Amino acid sequence: MAALGLLLNDQDDVLNKLRHFYEVGMELALDDFGTDYSAMAYLKKFNIDYIKIERSFVRDLETDPSDRAIAEAIVAMARRLGLKVIAEGVETEGQRTLLMAVGCEYVQGYLYAKPMPIETFLEYVLGR
Repeated sequence: MAALGLLLNDQDDVLNKLRHFYEVGMELALDDFGTDYSAMAYLKKFNIDYIKIERSFVRDLETDPSDRAIAEAIVAMARRLGLKVIAEGVETEGQRTLLMAVGCEYVQGYLYAKPMPIETFLEYVLGR
């Protein structure tokens, strides 16, 4: 969503494009949520489906009570707004367990797989 900040100057055009994406069945995720105070404004201005908890709040989740409180607050806020939550940068089973316990529906990160070429990805998801 970093690019969204650059596009806000022409907000009507952005809203029209996002509306078109919605009409053709695409969903919108607000990336790196929690790292920019203006991200809260995006929740009101745009039809957001998902918010992604920034990896810096996930990295020390198991040892830093502040990061845990931030992640829990983001999940609670998202639920109240009817949004789904994705946590970025999940690398340990402990992080995954803590996130799932507070209601985070989706996680992504090295716990599951590292970045890979498309051919390898297709083999991975097809179970070959």
